[in-house]
Amino acid sequence: MKDSNCIFCKIANGEIPTNTLYEDDYFRVIFDLSPASKGHALVLPKEHFSNVFELGEEEASRAMVVAKKVATALKEITGCEGFNILQNNGEIAGQTVFHFHMHLIPRYSGDGVKITWNHGKPTDEELKELTARVNEVLK
Repeated sequence: MKDSNCIFCKIANGEIPTNTLYEDDYFRVIFDLSPASKGHALVLPKEHFSNVFELGEEEASRAMVVAKKVATALKEITGCEGFNILQNNGEIAGQTVFHFHMHLIPRYSGDGVKITWNHGKPTDEELKELTARVNEVLK
């Protein structure tokens, strides 16, 4: 299914021209127009999924395979020293375009890119409770 009002659906399906790094039957990978670093790319599925929660297991697996393939090529070409593979779900998590996509962000010494959070300190009891609740949902 595609969303006729979704800019990423239009880009992924070739309705809006762009520089395509990679394309197959399911995905198109393009350079981000507002890159965090040199070589920052986006993995876009051709079908519309608002976020990771709407992806099937097959689509999620394919997305990671494409991300690895393109990140490996970008690392070779750019000579970057590391990589962030980032995916946001929901406005509170930083998602601004509500079409599932993955950011492939090459990292270089001194690049100024900041992907950080404050490190929490959960108690053993909190972790045990969360573990039990997650295991119950996954059954």
